Amino acid sequence: QVVLVESGGGLVQTGGSLKLSCAASGLTFNSYAIAWFRQAPGKEREFVAAIDWSGSRTSNADSVKDRFAISRDNAKNTVYLHLNSLKPEDTGVYYCSARSTYYTKNPGDYLYWGQGTQVTVSS
Repeated sequence: QVVLVESGGGLVQTGGSLKLSCAASGLTFNSYAIAWFRQAPGKEREFVAAIDWSGSRTSNADSVKDRFAISRDNAKNTVYLHLNSLKPEDTGVYYCSARSTYYTKNPGDYLYWGQGTQVTVSS
């Protein structure tokens, strides 16, 4: 079965950095677009960033543009999300998700999800 496992979350001060990883198994990884979403307490899950199957096309939410970067290593079946210049409003559980065609910004379009990793940014 398809399994996505996120890691790399933690507690960081404002302005700090983290590197999240999403390791995938049970799928033809280089055929899937991968997206990151996040969810803060009491809020809906929101799109953060996505990358196509080849890594040549990416998209970031406006709220994280120029601060976060997504990349992938198909040889390792892993996608990374580099979080820089973190702000308290970036706090939440970060989830990676997989889609067999092109990426979208709608979480309802994704079939496969990881369990999430907590990111907490202190002020």
